[in-house]
Amino acid sequence: MSDAPRLGPILYSREQLDSRVATLGREVSEHYAGSVPVLVTVLKGATVFAADLVRHMTVAHEMDFLALSAYGDGTTGVQAQILKDLQIPVAGRDVLLVEDVIDTGLTLRFLVKWLETHEPASIEVCTLLDRPHRRLVDAPVRFRGFTVPDRFYVGYGFDYRQRFRNLPDLHELELDETTRELLLPV
Repeated sequence: MSDAPRLGPILYSREQLDSRVATLGREVSEHYAGSVPVLVTVLKGATVFAADLVRHMTVAHEMDFLALSAYGDGTTGVQAQILKDLQIPVAGRDVLLVEDVIDTGLTLRFLVKWLETHEPASIEVCTLLDRPHRRLVDAPVRFRGFTVPDRFYVGYGFDYRQRFRNLPDLHELELDETTRELLLPV
């Protein structure tokens, strides 16, 4: 594998990201008017997005975080394990699952089924990036920032080997073909 990936072009600038996240914050606030939803953010990639999203929300809410390990071949299924569980009880509450990217839908399906065991009143999904052309299973995404092509991105919380999360813009990462195939998410 190449240890020296190169930053490619900016897909979305910090201004474009802020504008779209502000719109999502308004949409989420309108949807949850009269409710106090629990935003469940999947660590680590969605953290920057979630932090900006809540700054644009006008409704009261609570936040909690999940960490999971997910892997699979991207075609038949996903093996997932919850590494960090919820701390806030969500039974009877409205839950907004905040994700960085939705690809095949397999990990999302696992997370929604897992959240359903906690008996929330509702579960909606908000993702910054959506790749519906990679979908293998239905993915009930209520709020989406951008629909993007099948590339690898860094910045704005997205990383490559724990690097580049701090970049304020969302960049494509130029990888050799072997590395690219190994990094496509499930």
